[in-house]
Amino acid sequence: MAKILIIDDEEMMCATLSTLVVRKKHIATSAMTLQEGILLAASEDFDLVFLDVKMPDGNGLDVLPTIQASPSNPEVIIMTGFGDPNGAELAIKSGAWDYIEKGFSIKEITLSLERALQYRKEKKEADLQRKPVRLRRENIIGSSPALNNCLDLVAQAAESDANIFITGETGTGKELFARAVYENSLRSKENFVVVDCTSLPETLVESLLFGHERGSFTGADRSQNGLVRQAHKGTLFLDEVGELPMSLQKSFLRVLQEHRFRPVGSNKEVESEFRLIAATNRDLDAMVKSGEFRSDLLFRLRTFIIELPPLRERRDDIKELARYHIDKFCTQYNLVSKGFSPEFLQTLLSYPWPGNVRELVNTLERSLTTARFDQTLYPKHLPSHIRVQVRRAEMAASSTVAAEESQPNRAIGSLPKLQEYRDEIYAKAEKKYLQELMEVTGKNIPEACRISGLSQSRLYAVLKKNAISRAD
Repeated sequence: MAKILIIDDEEMMCATLSTLVVRKKHIATSAMTLQEGILLAASEDFDLVFLDVKMPDGNGLDVLPTIQASPSNPEVIIMTGFGDPNGAELAIKSGAWDYIEKGFSIKEITLSLERALQYRKEKKEADLQRKPVRLRRENIIGSSPALNNCLDLVAQAAESDANIFITGETGTGKELFARAVYENSLRSKENFVVVDCTSLPETLVESLLFGHERGSFTGADRSQNGLVRQAHKGTLFLDEVGELPMSLQKSFLRVLQEHRFRPVGSNKEVESEFRLIAATNRDLDAMVKSGEFRSDLLFRLRTFIIELPPLRERRDDIKELARYHIDKFCTQYNLVSKGFSPEFLQTLLSYPWPGNVRELVNTLERSLTTARFDQTLYPKHLPSHIRVQVRRAEMAASSTVAAEESQPNRAIGSLPKLQEYRDEIYAKAEKKYLQELMEVTGKNIPEACRISGLSQSRLYAVLKKNAISRAD
C-alpha cells in the first residue's frame, strides 16, 4: 500500500485522482496549494506526488526540486492543463517521472502511477541489497538538490564503463566531476589522462594524441606514446571536446569504436582500452547543424550525460563553498580563520556569478588577500565590480517595484513566465557585467579572464553573444 500526495487547486481533479488511488488500494492525501503540499511532503512519507503546474501560489515546476528533496524522496508526476514543450523538458531534466496533460485517460494515468510505484519498489529492494559506499567527491562542495542530483549521476556512472558526457558553463566544475567518476570507478587505480582540446596545436595534435615513431617528422628524435596510449586501461578525459579539430574527429571516432590506432610514422596499430569522459560548455547540437562537429562522434560521446547546473541555480551552496575555500586559503597562507559579516554573504548570494564556482573561488582568494590582517570579511573586501553590480541591481529592483506599485494591477496574462523573466534579468546583468569588465580592464583580455574566472575562449564567446567588442 503506497501513500500518494495530490497537489492541485481543482477540487474535481483531487477527487478524481483520489478515487483512482483508493481503487488501487493506496492512500491518497490532497493539498490545494503548493505551500500546503511542501509542508505535507516535508512532514510525512509519500511514495508518489501528483503535482499541478498552475497553482494559486506559484508554478509547480519551480517547487519540483523541493518536493523531490523531501525526506521520502518521492517520485513526481507533473500535470498541466496546457501543453508546454519547455515545461515538459524542464520537468524531465529535473527528474520528474512523467509529464501529463489534463484530459488524460484513466488508463494513461493508471499506467503511469503503476510504473512509478513499481520502479520505486524495485529501487528500494536494490538499495537494500547494495552495500553502502562513501562517494569520493574531492573539492565538490555543497548539498543543494541540484548538486545532489549530479552526484547521484556520478554514482551511477561510476558503476558502469559507458562513455560519459559532462556539460555545463565554464567554471561549473566539469573536471572535478570527471575526476569523481574516475575516482569512484573500477579504473581508479589506473591513469587519469587529461586532454585540454583548447590547447592542442593543430600541427602537432595527431602526434600528441596518438604518439609518433622516431624520425616521423622534423624534431622527432625518439619514439613517444601519445595521450590515448597513456590512458590504456585507465580513463581519458577530453576537456572542451567541442574544440577538437574537425580534421581529427573522424580519426578519434574510429579510436572510440575500435580502441586501436596507428601512431604517426608507424605501420603498426596500437591498442588502448580506455574509458572516455568528455566535457564541453558549447552547444554541440548547434555545431553539428553548422557542420563544425560530426554527428556520429556526438552520438558516440554522450552515452551517459551529466548536466552541471550553473552556480546561480544552486545558491544554497554558496555559503558552504565560501566557508570551505576561505578555510582552505587561510591554511595555505598560514592565516587565522576569518569570519563573514552577514552583508558579505548577502553580496555573494546577490551576485549572478557568470564565471560560476571558478569565479567565486578566485574572488574569495582575492578578498582574503585584501583582508589579510582583518578578522572578518566585509563587502569592502570584495572586488569593486561585484559590489557595484550588486548595488546597481538592488537599486534597479527598488525602482521597478516602486514603478509597479504606482501603476494599476497588471492584467491577467500580461506577466511573462517566471523562467523567461529570470532569463531576461540574467541576460541584462551579464551584458552589464561584461561592459564593466571591459571598461575596468581596458580590454586587457588576460586580466579580464583573471577577474571573471572565464577561459579565453569562453570570454570571447560571451562577448560575441552580447555584441561587445574586445578590441579598440
